[in-house]
Amino acid sequence: MSSTNTVTDEKPRGSADLSWLMRLLVFIEKAGNKLPHPFWLFLSLAVIVMILSAVFSAVGLSAVNPATDETVTVTNLFSTESLREIVAGATTNFVTFPPLGLVLIVLIGVAVAEQSGLIPAMLRGTIAGASPKWITFIVALAGTAASIASDASYMIMIPLGGLAFKAVGRNPLLGCLVAYAATSGGYSAAPMVNSLDTILGGLSTSAAQIIDSEYTVSPVANFYFNFVSMFVVAVAVTLVTELVLSKRADQIELDEPDENDPDDFGVKMALDANEKRGMVFAIISIVACAAILFFLALPADSFLRDEAGGFGPESGLMAGIAAIIGFGFFIVGIVYGYATGTIRKTADIPDMMAKGLLPFVPVIVLFFAASQFLALFKMSSLGEILAIRGAEFFGSLNTGSFVILLGGWLLVALGALFLTSGSGLWTLMAPVLVPMFMLLSIAPETTQALYRIGDSTTNIISPMSPYFVVVLGFVQRYKKEAGIGTVLSFTIPLSFAMFVLWGLLFFIWWATGIPWGPGAATHYQMG
Repeated sequence: MSSTNTVTDEKPRGSADLSWLMRLLVFIEKAGNKLPHPFWLFLSLAVIVMILSAVFSAVGLSAVNPATDETVTVTNLFSTESLREIVAGATTNFVTFPPLGLVLIVLIGVAVAEQSGLIPAMLRGTIAGASPKWITFIVALAGTAASIASDASYMIMIPLGGLAFKAVGRNPLLGCLVAYAATSGGYSAAPMVNSLDTILGGLSTSAAQIIDSEYTVSPVANFYFNFVSMFVVAVAVTLVTELVLSKRADQIELDEPDENDPDDFGVKMALDANEKRGMVFAIISIVACAAILFFLALPADSFLRDEAGGFGPESGLMAGIAAIIGFGFFIVGIVYGYATGTIRKTADIPDMMAKGLLPFVPVIVLFFAASQFLALFKMSSLGEILAIRGAEFFGSLNTGSFVILLGGWLLVALGALFLTSGSGLWTLMAPVLVPMFMLLSIAPETTQALYRIGDSTTNIISPMSPYFVVVLGFVQRYKKEAGIGTVLSFTIPLSFAMFVLWGLLFFIWWATGIPWGPGAATHYQMG
């Protein structure tokens, strides 16, 4: 292969010689780096909300809520009564923050499944032995499904993608980037409920209750859409990879393997006999858990049903879905652990739970700041008034819901370039977008589904993403001189394809009125 087309020649170093796209990404990186840590960002926004509440309360800002016909006025958060309520409610705001309990109860179970080795074995087993003809699709599909392992999915899938491509004689650098794009870009598309579903559902619930105090967004609110999206994202990644990026990868001359730098990243592809035995027991336990759940839900007066005998949002099944899923991971993880020997005594299980929760401690810290910001935003009524005025503005334009959703989609995609924390960005956007769209007859579940697409697909091209650096590190194991430009030359086409095809699926889904998930309608009816 000729070296004239290798990555070493593709990008000059000077900023003056960068393309407009590279200059834009450099700007995004610099602008994003100037943002404070999300913890301080939310606390700063809480202070700003207090100041704005005093200003707008003084000028008499108000709006009429069309859902209740009541006039909403701004509450001055610097008043004696408000300050007393803020101080007294700080603990309650945090403890009752909707995503907090939901996330913890799911993660406790997932932690056992991950630490016992079940989740990594499932992902490796999916890829190992895949046909060369289907390797791109299999890696992409596994990447989208890997979100059940939360952030650990990146450290599992990126090296696995490289090894899988290498095993079938293809460029491992391309395999790393395909795995990264599918894992990050398809993070919101998953075959089962994960921690992100509980976080987004909790935040959407808080935002929806600005308009409707009884409204609840379940963790499974987007389940049907997410499941189908998993295949759409995998197809998008496969098409771009096979039609465009494979030719680009063939032009890259890889470095000679370094005998002092193992090229397997310490990861093995195939499952050994012990792991296969564990997987058999895990599958049996999954079937057993599903059967038990089915028979428990079968009676007409089952505690898993609602008062009407159905499985609506108020039923035991839907209201407790986070606990049920968490417990399922917990049981299956224990079975796999005992079968493979990763769990030898009962004391190992709490240790696994604690170890598995450690990576999420920063998220819990962020929840404290976010819960205070949202509580103050709601208390001030600024969010409700902003939503009402925004709905009035868009309603006066007579543009229709399609244009409004399209604008929200693009707004989220732009925001995700600067703030790559999915929960952090939704914490900022949900209190405005969800109630505003509700007043325009767009259900919170629809707004949340839209957010998933805009947020996930542009993360892979943002230098602000911490995993952008991770994938660059793995790529440099195969090509030391590869840089940001190398990664972007692959991830930009992948991002665009996912953004367009996934967005197309969203609008077709919304237009046909198919429920996003169990009991999750596309439209909201006030009153």
